[in-house]
Amino acid sequence: MTTLLESYVAGHWFRAQTEGEPLLDAATGEEVSRISASGLDYAQMVRWAREEGGPAVRALTFHQRAKLLKTLALHLGEHKPELYDLSVHTGATTKDTWVDVDGGIGTLFSYAGKGVRELPNDTIAFDGHLEQLGKAGTFVGQHIYTSRPGVAVQINAFNFPVWGMLEKLAPAFLAGLPSIVKPAGQTAYLTERAARIIIESGILPSGSLQLVAGSAGSLLDQLGVHDSVAFTGSAHTAGILRRHPNVLDGGVHLGVEADSLNCSILGPDVSTDDPEFDLFVKGVVTEMTVKAGQKCTAIRRVIVPEPMTDEVAAAIGARLAKITVGDPRDPEVRMGALASLGQREEVRKAVEALRSEADLVFGDPGRSFGRGAFLEPLLLRARPDAVQPHETEPFGPVSTVLSYRTMDDALALAARGKGSLAGSVITHDPAVARHLVLGLAPWHGRILVLDRDSAKESTGHGSPLPTLVHGGPGRAGGGEELGGIRGVLGHMQRTAVQSSPGLLTAVTGRWTTGSQRNTPAEHAFRLSLAELKVGDTISTGSRTVTLDDIEHFAEFTGDRFYAHTDAAAAEKNPLFAGIVAHGYLVVSLAAGLFVDPAPGPVLANFGVDGLRFLTPVKVDDAISVQLTVKQITPRNSADYGEVRWDALVSNQDGDAVATYDVLTLVAKAREE
Repeated sequence: MTTLLESYVAGHWFRAQTEGEPLLDAATGEEVSRISASGLDYAQMVRWAREEGGPAVRALTFHQRAKLLKTLALHLGEHKPELYDLSVHTGATTKDTWVDVDGGIGTLFSYAGKGVRELPNDTIAFDGHLEQLGKAGTFVGQHIYTSRPGVAVQINAFNFPVWGMLEKLAPAFLAGLPSIVKPAGQTAYLTERAARIIIESGILPSGSLQLVAGSAGSLLDQLGVHDSVAFTGSAHTAGILRRHPNVLDGGVHLGVEADSLNCSILGPDVSTDDPEFDLFVKGVVTEMTVKAGQKCTAIRRVIVPEPMTDEVAAAIGARLAKITVGDPRDPEVRMGALASLGQREEVRKAVEALRSEADLVFGDPGRSFGRGAFLEPLLLRARPDAVQPHETEPFGPVSTVLSYRTMDDALALAARGKGSLAGSVITHDPAVARHLVLGLAPWHGRILVLDRDSAKESTGHGSPLPTLVHGGPGRAGGGEELGGIRGVLGHMQRTAVQSSPGLLTAVTGRWTTGSQRNTPAEHAFRLSLAELKVGDTISTGSRTVTLDDIEHFAEFTGDRFYAHTDAAAAEKNPLFAGIVAHGYLVVSLAAGLFVDPAPGPVLANFGVDGLRFLTPVKVDDAISVQLTVKQITPRNSADYGEVRWDALVSNQDGDAVATYDVLTLVAKAREE
């Protein structure tokens, strides 16, 4: 008997005492391994995640978690050959495995980078700006995100055994959650190997990752408030999960990515001579054949202008005829097997349902390729008013061509899918693009608009990207994953905090307008990152802004806008009623007031955020600045960090002239 897959439970590998169910090579039918979770203690798994994994992950800052994700990505990269070797048993070609394995590792890298760039080196994140709740400014509010003391359960589909795990693990870990991963049985041997590589590396804190190799059993029974389940799979199983008592009444958050009848629409502006025609045909064939069409984002409905139907069907068929189907171990093979014989039978049943209202124009669903779960690509052409193409998803290399007369007809066909993960529009006409995208958007989680200009860099219709939301409304499940930092914050608790400015500063670690300011003994630009404290302030002297200053700035920069140079015209301006200083002159003069010019810990100014000009500066007004340390963010990988300063420029009457944040890089220590 081949190896029985093991689960990872509470710090040790668990092996069931039963023989388990066989898992077969998709191409040869030979047994690869067996799977069983019989005897697994699900309650122990959840306790271990809560008591061991959760506190360990939450003790790390976002930047520390991000660094571990990067280290993990590099480590997995060193083990790609063995993952590739194992992936061939799933029926995947080398290209298919690249999408799964390299795509998953790339997602780790993406979240590692975003965690450092877009989140603070802290354990809380901010949502929006400070809200002033009282007239005097002594009562304020701020929305913050904090980590939930829960567990992220991930139930994944068979088609992406590595990417499916990593794309859920990365944002959950960055959010401070431990994960329990339950892969689909057919390809669980590949997920188990990837999980074993992760766990045995020791890179992630103990309890961060556990694995269920086999049935989910009573896992959901152990969950409660703060726990979440991210499910990818069929709408039928999603319905069972939605009806679970802990989802209905126990506070468990369920995210679903389910069946999706994705469409691609060829714009009415495209002719057979246009490059967009070839892009459209190539895109359809790619989505039909990559992973043997076993992708939740694959194109199931090919929606084309009625006069183009014959040409499109013929062009797709001609390209499909060049696809070699067979054992993915053969380098000449372009499309491998479906995941299992059972999966092939499900696809054949779906094709039979489609054929009740559509004609088969390419391929033979009964063609034999040996013992494996092979099925050649199948293209159908729907009859007018067909229903099945909008109801039945063949989860394999199958697409159906549908015709439309007007763009609104095309939109109506797309909407009959009742919500999809991904749609695409191929057009070079801006008006067509706008009309179709706005009509498709309410029904789709993501829309690719493809033309000759974007084709070279486009990642294609079916590629979920870590920076963009992956999910869709209605039939597609209504959930969301990825989307950059959105995917992280979606795992966290958003809370509105109301307090005095001082106490809010203490809670958040970020200086809040109205909080106490501290005046250090030295100019704050002389202090290193280790010496600076939130609230340290530079209060400057004043600088009178003269007409000569304004005229010189206008001449020097070329900004001769009339409000700065034409007294008569400026007098008529209802906002200024006379010559006023350039806003950027005010900001420049403000910098001259607060900057200490000598070399020191401040290494560079790398930006300004939130600049607003509030009160015009008139000739002979005097301005001064209060520059306050707002936030300090050490960089783990460098000998410097970021300091965000709150800048308040005021005039001689105490009126706020300008507000903004100054961003600087500051050395962690002074030079000896």
